[in-house]
Amino acid sequence: MPASKYLVIGCLGLLLAGNAVAQEADPAQLIQQVENTERAFAATMADRDFDAFTAFLSDEAIFFAGERPLTGKQQIADAWKPFFQDPAAPFSWEPKTVVVLESGTLALSSGPVFDPGGTHVGTFNSIWRLAPDGRWQIIFDKGSDVCQETTRE
Repeated sequence: MPASKYLVIGCLGLLLAGNAVAQEADPAQLIQQVENTERAFAATMADRDFDAFTAFLSDEAIFFAGERPLTGKQQIADAWKPFFQDPAAPFSWEPKTVVVLESGTLALSSGPVFDPGGTHVGTFNSIWRLAPDGRWQIIFDKGSDVCQETTRE
């Protein structure tokens, strides 16, 4: 059998094993995993650890920021690197809501974004995917400003 067939079979085995683990996991445990992953991701900003930040990014991640989305790990890393230049973090965030699909392979995390003084200035929404190696990686991210509540009349 050619080596390429072994590679394909091996990759399929890893993918199926990862999906089997996700499907067997307790839903509460998966939610906790994603919440812990989001907190670790946020800690990269507080710790000023750019390399750790990029480790959470999927190669095909998309971050919505400005006029056009940032596509791919490298483009996101290039755009976010300035946020890690100063000694103090320009913002922080924490998960408030985490939900995981029944399949255990995709999750949404959402929560507040704070300025350095602790004022709630925005909300983030992130989609995480369980990679074959068992790590959660961010694939979509979109933030929004805090909106003033309005009433409908």
